[in-house]
Amino acid sequence: MGFFAGLREARRDDKELGQGVWRRAHDRFERGLDRFHQVLEGIEGDELYNGLVTIANGLAELQGPVRDVCRRAQAVKPSAGNNIPAGADVVHRALSKAANDLAMAAQAAAMARLEVEPIGAGTTGNDLHALENVARRAETVAAGVQAAQDAVTTLS
Repeated sequence: MGFFAGLREARRDDKELGQGVWRRAHDRFERGLDRFHQVLEGIEGDELYNGLVTIANGLAELQGPVRDVCRRAQAVKPSAGNNIPAGADVVHRALSKAANDLAMAAQAAAMARLEVEPIGAGTTGNDLHALENVARRAETVAAGVQAAQDAVTTLS
């Protein structure tokens, strides 16, 4: 991304998400998503890599809904500081939980990588078990985003 494109995106984010709790909730989710994708770099086993990429793609699809929740929350309950607007605590809690679950999913992916590809050894055959753990974490992320979507509709 070029310098000016980055500035345009930052201005758009400021306009849509503000600079308060909704912007931070959005950015925290994106950082978790970036962390998950960083874990994918350098994985040698095809089965593990393909499974984690599938999970990562599913998590990436949640980026749009998270942005939409934060945008809608900023429109209804604007925030410019650190305080959660009155009546918006349920939405913020769901977004925070989803971002935290995403960070735990990235950690589970890193642990799966270590479990399947031990240092200095070949694959151990634990690919399916390791992927199940990561997939379970990814499901909690999706549930958290859904909870945030449901909660933002009740804001007035």
